[in-house]
Amino acid sequence: RLARNKICRPNNDHLIAGQYTSLQNPVVYTAPFSCGYTASPHPVTGCAMIDQLFEFVLNHYMLVSVFVFLLIAFFINENRQGGATVSPSDLVKLINREDAVVLDIRDKKEFKEGHIVNAVNIPYASMNDKIQELDKFKERKLVIVCKMGQHSGAAGKKLRGLGFAEVQRLSGGISEWRASNLPLVK
Repeated sequence: RLARNKICRPNNDHLIAGQYTSLQNPVVYTAPFSCGYTASPHPVTGCAMIDQLFEFVLNHYMLVSVFVFLLIAFFINENRQGGATVSPSDLVKLINREDAVVLDIRDKKEFKEGHIVNAVNIPYASMNDKIQELDKFKERKLVIVCKMGQHSGAAGKKLRGLGFAEVQRLSGGISEWRASNLPLVK
C-alpha cells in the first residue's frame, strides 16, 4: 500500500512532492518554515490548510486588509446601533443591583414556555403598535432578549430612536440564558 506524499508547501524551491512511501513506515518530511507531516491517504490536513491560508494572505494582502477593516466596522456599527451586549451573568447583576427591565421580544407562545423573571413581553412583530407600554421605563436600563440574539439589535435601534437612553441586549438571547442553566419562569 503506497500513498502519494503531499506535504505543506515549504518556502520557495524546497517543495518535496511526488515521493512515494509505505504507510507502515511513514516518513516525516520537513522544510524551513513549514510543517511537514507524515505520509497519509488524506492529502489535506490542518497543517497544509494553515500554510495555504498564510500564502493566500501574503499574496492578497490588500483584499484581506479590506475584509478585516469591513469586519471591524460591522461589529462597531452593530454595537452602536443596537446597544451593547450583556452576558447572562451580567444581566443577573443588572437586574439585582440596578433594577434593569427585561424586554422579551419573542412570540407569546415562546414567552409562555419560559421567560426571565419579571420580563415584559412585547413581540417583535407587534412592537410598533405596543411601544407606548414601555414609556414608563424610559429612565431605567432596558435589556432586550430574543430567541438567539438576532432581532434584539433591530429592536434596540428602534428604542434608541424613540428616546430610550440605556438600551442593551442579551448576548445569545434566551438560548444562551438556558445554556448557562439560569432559571426561567413559566
